[in-house]
Amino acid sequence: MQKKYIEFISMMSLRGPNIWAYRPVIEAWVDIGELENYPSNTIPGFYERLSGWLPSLVEHRCSVGERGGFLQRLRQGTWPAHILEHVTLELQNLAGMPGGLGRARETPVRGVYKVIVRAWHEPVTKAALYAARDLVMAAIEDRPFDVAGAIEQLRELTDDLRLGPSTACIVDAADDRDIPTIRLSEANLVQLGYGARQRRIWTAETDRTSAIAESISRDKDLTKSLLQACGVPVPEGRLVETVDEAWEAAEAIGLPVVVKPCDGNHGRGVFTNLMTRAEIETAYAIAVDEGSGVVVERFIRGDEHRLLVVGDRMVAAARGDAATVVGDGASTVQALIESQLNSDPRRGRDEDHPLNFIRLDSAAMLELRRQNLLPDSIPAAGRRVLIQRNGNVSIDVTDMVHPSVAATVALAARVVGLDIAGVDLVAEDIAQPLAGQRGAIVEVNAGPGLLMHLKPAAGEPRPVGRAIVDHLFPDGDTGHIPIVGISGSKGKTTVACLVANLLQLSGLYTGLACGAGLFFARRHVQKTDGANWAAGRRVLLNRAVHAAVIENGCRSILSEGLAYDRCQVGVVTNLDPAQAFPEYYVQDAEHVAKVLRTQVDVVLPGGVAVLNADDQAVADMAPLCDGEVIFFGMDAASAVIGQHRDQGGRAVFVRQEHIVLAHGPDEILLSKTSSVPLTNAGLLAFQIQNVLAAVAAAWALGIGAELIRAGIEAFEAESVGFLPESAPTALEAPA
Repeated sequence: MQKKYIEFISMMSLRGPNIWAYRPVIEAWVDIGELENYPSNTIPGFYERLSGWLPSLVEHRCSVGERGGFLQRLRQGTWPAHILEHVTLELQNLAGMPGGLGRARETPVRGVYKVIVRAWHEPVTKAALYAARDLVMAAIEDRPFDVAGAIEQLRELTDDLRLGPSTACIVDAADDRDIPTIRLSEANLVQLGYGARQRRIWTAETDRTSAIAESISRDKDLTKSLLQACGVPVPEGRLVETVDEAWEAAEAIGLPVVVKPCDGNHGRGVFTNLMTRAEIETAYAIAVDEGSGVVVERFIRGDEHRLLVVGDRMVAAARGDAATVVGDGASTVQALIESQLNSDPRRGRDEDHPLNFIRLDSAAMLELRRQNLLPDSIPAAGRRVLIQRNGNVSIDVTDMVHPSVAATVALAARVVGLDIAGVDLVAEDIAQPLAGQRGAIVEVNAGPGLLMHLKPAAGEPRPVGRAIVDHLFPDGDTGHIPIVGISGSKGKTTVACLVANLLQLSGLYTGLACGAGLFFARRHVQKTDGANWAAGRRVLLNRAVHAAVIENGCRSILSEGLAYDRCQVGVVTNLDPAQAFPEYYVQDAEHVAKVLRTQVDVVLPGGVAVLNADDQAVADMAPLCDGEVIFFGMDAASAVIGQHRDQGGRAVFVRQEHIVLAHGPDEILLSKTSSVPLTNAGLLAFQIQNVLAAVAAAWALGIGAELIRAGIEAFEAESVGFLPESAPTALEAPA
């Protein structure tokens, strides 16, 4: 076989809903050249090499619809672009991003294909496409390929880019409730919802987490005094400034005691069960360097627990156990820690592991000295050695928590002022009230880690992400603001400006991204073309915006996707049968209709599609809408409008030079077309159509007829600030 190759022509990142999927994808254009003549069944050994390198391809069902379906296609004969799609998806899967849509579609150019794959993170998917190309070519040419190395590189890139598990569980829970999410930084700052309905999270902190409450939680002595004042059980203790004061406090409280920094975290510098002055002196010397002061308090017998409070209720609880090793008469303590504790696959340094590696820190060294041991000591066979009095808190005990204990930790979070808190509590039996066992709350923490509840070392995982989302978005709120998406061949900008004006008149602070630029209320903040993904996303990020109007041309849908996941109203103005986009391999009106239908596909079930009844290709999109349909048209006797009204539907049309709103048999005369300045006394038919589309969209949004009438009769785009004086063509020409 002659030398052949797969060449990437371009890659487009479709960051929102698009013609292929509701989710972000990368559309790669590939030229397989002469490989068009060589399907997989004609290449000796290709099937065996590829299936041997990636045996998990057996899980790909492909068009066959059953396990092993893709391998059947591979054996029967399929082309490199289709193979590239499946190999890319599988490499992403093996790198830690399972599932996802894939497509491979021919173009009118022989050998050129569009390969579409789900893109969780654009850099990973692009890297996976290149790696898949190289792997497929190696299999075709019968040469070695380092599959494990390629997967490891993708896995490392994935780990660098993906959200941490605590943030990811919240984002996944939001997705389950159809709440849109936008990652705001390379870290874990995420926006849930749009505009004025949005909330922000950073791991387990939210935009409702008070800075004052966070400061209080970091000051352990202040936290304890506030809790004590409200009747929450806390260990007796006080802040000390010298070693002598620490010993005096210990004697006054009664041994054993705990010494810890007053504002430390993550357990650093915390020493428990201290019995002698020498131990207290050692502990003080370390604790004083970990914070701005040292606290001495009563040692509470029992296990350490972490209880997660979200809103006003406890939603999860975990217990820690002592970390111990058992001597074998030959290994050192350090070696026993490595072989018996750190070898546990649940332990690791990253957030994917519920248990941390055990290290011999100052507290652990103190425990060893109490047992007359050092790290290189060799314990006798069978001797149990305590390493940490309280190991990782990772054993789920949520169902065991006594109701009074749950109420107490919820009260503690409220006293500090945290909407989400990790409350550290020590008790011998979490299933019993604290008073009878002298249990107490020792810390209240802001931004608690969630991994111990998501992946407990033992017990049932808890849906803590869902609890946080339900707290932020109660009563079924999805975080959506009213969004009007406008697409079509002509008139989009005019319709968008008119709808935005009507929304603004109704009292909603409105963001508008359209061909005339970017507007917030009537501030023209960007004077270049705003009918694109970036401008639309700016509208949705703005916390002042209560409603959004976003124009979407065919080119932006094809090259970027929509800026939003779903919309309340989707408008398709018309479809020019002469329009085509050959640079995207969109050759005719049928293909353009498939592009424009994207706007209809994303209408919410409770939303409305506004469609042109005079344009059959647009009218035919009605069955694709998950919500209601309102037709608009110039012909009151239109068969499309008549049938729709007979079925109880809504329509906006012109009869005897009057704009009419119809709902089934009921009608409202809205205004004379000649009374609308935009129509030039009713002489511009294309502008009348634009007004009808805007009126239908406003009606779909629940704006009353009187306000709509006033809005369209007063609308002169330049005077209300929605179009710059330098761009009259948006009003004067049907473009």
